Amino acid sequence: MGARPLGRTAAPCPTTPIHREAAVRTATLGPAERAEALAALAERELDVLVVGAGVVGAGTALDAVTRGLSTGLVEARDWASGTSSRSSKLIHGGLRYLEMLDFALVREALKERGLLLGRLAPHLVKPVPFLYPLQHKGWERLYAGSGVALYDAMSVSSGHGRGLPVHRHLSRRRALQVAPALKKDALVGALQYYDAQMDDARYVATLVRTAAGYGAHVANRARVIGFLREGERVVGARVRDVEAGEEYEVRAEQVVNATGVWTDDTQALIGERGQFHVRASKGIHLVVPKDRIHSSTGLILRTEKSVLFVIPWGRHWIVGTTDTDWDLDKAHPAASSADIDYLLEHVNSVLATPLTRDDVEGVYAGLRPLLAGESDATSKLSREHTVAHPLPGLVVVAGGKYTTYRVMAKDAVDEAVHGLDQRVADCVTEDVPLLGAEGYRALWNARARIAARTGLHVARVEHLLNRFGSMTEEILELIAADPSLGEPLPSADDYLKAEIVYAASHEGARHLDDVLTRRTRISIETFDRGTRSARICAELMAPVLGWDKGQIEREVEHYEKRVQAERESQRQPDDQAADAARLGAPDIVPI
Repeated sequence: MGARPLGRTAAPCPTTPIHREAAVRTATLGPAERAEALAALAERELDVLVVGAGVVGAGTALDAVTRGLSTGLVEARDWASGTSSRSSKLIHGGLRYLEMLDFALVREALKERGLLLGRLAPHLVKPVPFLYPLQHKGWERLYAGSGVALYDAMSVSSGHGRGLPVHRHLSRRRALQVAPALKKDALVGALQYYDAQMDDARYVATLVRTAAGYGAHVANRARVIGFLREGERVVGARVRDVEAGEEYEVRAEQVVNATGVWTDDTQALIGERGQFHVRASKGIHLVVPKDRIHSSTGLILRTEKSVLFVIPWGRHWIVGTTDTDWDLDKAHPAASSADIDYLLEHVNSVLATPLTRDDVEGVYAGLRPLLAGESDATSKLSREHTVAHPLPGLVVVAGGKYTTYRVMAKDAVDEAVHGLDQRVADCVTEDVPLLGAEGYRALWNARARIAARTGLHVARVEHLLNRFGSMTEEILELIAADPSLGEPLPSADDYLKAEIVYAASHEGARHLDDVLTRRTRISIETFDRGTRSARICAELMAPVLGWDKGQIEREVEHYEKRVQAERESQRQPDDQAADAARLGAPDIVPI
C-alpha cells in the first residue's frame, strides 16, 4: 500500500445513509481492516477527522458517523493508551462535586451514568457499592447523609437513575459486618451508596469498534505529524503509519483535536497558540488481591487533599488515587515510591490488617487533562470541559471526566457542524447502544445453557459476557474451531487463550503490550505483572499478525523491559527519578 502523493486534491466523499442494522454487525479490526482504513482515509475528503482515540475521541467519532458524516479516527499509539486506560474505572456523578456546589456537572454525570447502565452499555458498566465511614457523631451523619440523599434524588430526577439501590444509613456494628476489614475505632457509623464501574480500556475499544461498525475509518498506530492548511483554514492532517513508516495526507472539512493531555502539543503542530491550556494531574492506583481486604463493599475515604477509593475489581481491589501536578513524560507517567507510600498510609489508617508493599500486585499511573486556571493546586482545577474553534476547520475539545465523554463528543461535533456546508442531523448517541449491548441480557439469562452447550464453566461464560456482551458468540466460535483456545492462560487463568487471539484479530491489538495492559489487565492483576504470560500470548498473536520468531522474541523482550523499568521507577523517591527510570524502556515502535 503506497502513500498518496502529497498535494493531490481529494474528491469529496459522498455521505451514504447509515442503516440501524449496520452497527449490529460487529466490526472486525484486524491487520487487513487497519490497512483498508488507512487507504480509505487517504482516498477521499472526509467530513470529520478525529485525532486521538481516548474515550472522548472515540465517542466523537461515533457521534459524527451516526449523524451520517463521513468520519475518520486516528490514534498515535493504541486505543485508550493514555488517560482512558488508567482511570479509577468508575462511572460516577462525582459525589465530591456536590460539596463544591457544582450541581450542573453532577446532574449531567448522573444522567450519563444511568444511560450507560441501562441502555448504552449494560454489558460493560456495572453497579458498585461504596461504604463511607463516619468519624463524628451527630453532625457528620446529617451533613454527609444530606449530600448522598441529594445525590440519589438528582439521579432519579435525571430520568435514568432507577437502576441503582438508594443509599442507606448503617450503625457501626452493621458497617463492620459489611466491611470487617475496618478498624473498630475508625468509624462511629457509615453510609452506603451506589455508583458504577467499567474496564475503561475495554470500553474505549468497544466504542471504536462501534464507530467502525457504522462506517468510520479507524486506525491506531497512526500519528498526526502535521496539519494541512489552505490560508488560515485547516483542511486535514499529515498522518504517519508508525508501523510501516508511510505517510498519508488525510483531508477533511473539519478536524477535531481530542488528544487530552497532549492537546497543547497537538495545537503546537499548527503553529498557533491555543485558546486554553491543558494541565496534567497524575493519579496513581494500586491493585491488591481480594483476600487482603475483607469486605463485601467498596470504600470511600476522605483525605486532606481529596478522596480515596477502595474499589472492588473482580478478584482484586483497586486503591486510589493521588492528585499531583505532572510535567514530565506524558506517554508513560511513573508512580514513585512516595506515591505508593501515600496510598498505603491513607488506606491503612482505617484497615485492621494493614497492607504492605508485598500485597501490591500492580501499580498504574494516569494523567487527568485539567483545564488550566488560576489555581496552583490541580485538585482545584475544573473538571468541566471546553470546546473551541480556534481556526476555521479545527475544533478542540478538552477537560471533562470519563463519565461525561458522550456529552463532550456531542458538543465537539455540534461545533464542527457549524463549519460544514450541509444539513446535519442532531446527535443520536443517547439511543445508540455499543456493540455487545443488544441481546446481552437475553444471553445473560441463558448463561447456564451456553455453558452446557460449550463445555465452559458458567463462571467463564459470565466473564466473557461481561467483557464482550453479545459478541461473546465470536469468542465461542474461535473455541469451537480450536478447542485449545478454551483453555485458561497459564499464570493468568482469569482469561482464556481465545481472548488473546480475538484481541489481535478483532480489537486492533498490534503488540503484546496492547494485550497485556489494555485488552486484558494481566499487567496489573498478577504479581509477575504479566511476564510469565508474555510468551504464550505473543505466540497466540503471531499467526494473526504475521509475526516470525524474531518478532515474538522482540515483543517478549520489550514487555519484560517495560515491567523492569516500571518496577524500578516505583522504587524511586520522587517524580523526576521515577520518570528517568521508566524511560529506560522505550516504546517497541518509536512514536
